[in-house]
Amino acid sequence: MAREDYFKWAESVLDPSKTFEKPEALADIKIVELCTLILGPSLPAYLSELGATVFKVELPGMGDTMRSLTPFAKFFNGAAMGWLKEARNKYHLAIDVRVEEGAELFKELVKRSDVVVENLRAGTMDKWGIGYRQLREINPRIIYIALNGFGQWGPYLERPSYDAIAQSESGEAWISGFPDKLPMKAGIWLADYYGGLVGAVGVLAALAHRDRTGRGQYIEYSQAENLMRAMDWTWLYQHFTGKCRERYGNRDVSICPADIVPSKDGEMVAIGAATDKQFQGLCQAMGKPEWAQDPRFATHLERLKEENAVELLEAIRNWAATKTYAELDQLASQHGFGAQKVSNGKDHFEDEHLRKRNFTYYVDDPIYGELYEEGIAPKLSETPGRIKWAGKPVGFDNEYVLKRYLGLKTKKIKYLKEKNIIGKWVDVPPGRKPPERWDGKSGLLLA
Repeated sequence: MAREDYFKWAESVLDPSKTFEKPEALADIKIVELCTLILGPSLPAYLSELGATVFKVELPGMGDTMRSLTPFAKFFNGAAMGWLKEARNKYHLAIDVRVEEGAELFKELVKRSDVVVENLRAGTMDKWGIGYRQLREINPRIIYIALNGFGQWGPYLERPSYDAIAQSESGEAWISGFPDKLPMKAGIWLADYYGGLVGAVGVLAALAHRDRTGRGQYIEYSQAENLMRAMDWTWLYQHFTGKCRERYGNRDVSICPADIVPSKDGEMVAIGAATDKQFQGLCQAMGKPEWAQDPRFATHLERLKEENAVELLEAIRNWAATKTYAELDQLASQHGFGAQKVSNGKDHFEDEHLRKRNFTYYVDDPIYGELYEEGIAPKLSETPGRIKWAGKPVGFDNEYVLKRYLGLKTKKIKYLKEKNIIGKWVDVPPGRKPPERWDGKSGLLLA
């Protein structure tokens, strides 16, 4: 079959216009989330994109701390931008689980669910009577994952953890940056998002085990340990050489050439040639075909030697500075090596490739209005992921969930409100209540 036929087939089988006509992979899975910030909430957010029903439980009034955290104190229609990323597709309940009646309500929800996700301080849920040891008694099939920075036991047990702390404890910040500069953490909440993703893998593995055995299980997850798992050869290098891996800037010391260099027109461009064939193409583009036969550069292992790598990378840097990015891009396509400019938010906002693939698009949320969102990275042909709504105020779905999923009557719900067992948002600080433009009806669901 022709290569072009494959491309057409891939585009047609993943046609985004058909997304909402297809079923969802995790449509039969119910998740109860009692989480804050990003590490915990990102896990069920990933699974909600693939169809899981997620009940996000917050304390009445203030709700999730993440509702206050937004860049430069800028809120979008009353919502924190960081919070909006992980609030999608979730039903939002506000239950005071610290009191007995609230804990019992939480347990009733767990009885009807498959997974519990929490990232509170170790032992907090158990102290409230709603930890795994208590919940497995009422639902032996429950899968319970507890995420935090340093795990559920050990010398660092009481230490709080945030993304920057996990990046520091793991050693990731130590190896990031330039040799003559301070350690540098990643510009995104790397430990949080990667943590939520790997935590989701653990949940899916536990679900597969339950399908075979009928038994749920407990999953413990350390944010710092997870990031250590992703640090490629760092620990083997320490073991074999007795030396710490240091900071090397944008240079890759396992692949040469691989670096980020400035172009003539001021763009920063990643240039890489991981194979000898790609390196030969780069040499042709540079007008130095003889370098492919030069004993210093002819093989990848020779190019990795420090003195050879320094000389080669300097030559590439000087050459790239004489070319515009468009010229480098054209030469890379012609000769088969890698060249890609470092993109920023504006580039992605206008990226024709991403829009063509419907990875970035506008979501018309019934509460918060139009948002420009990124899509779902794993594109499943039969059960594609989707964004159904962006997020909801504190306690927005109380009545809907309590009636539809727990079968409570209006009188009982009124009692729970009067006793402050359930509740909704407070007016201040920002991020809890609906936006001022909300009409009082949009987004409400009827049981």
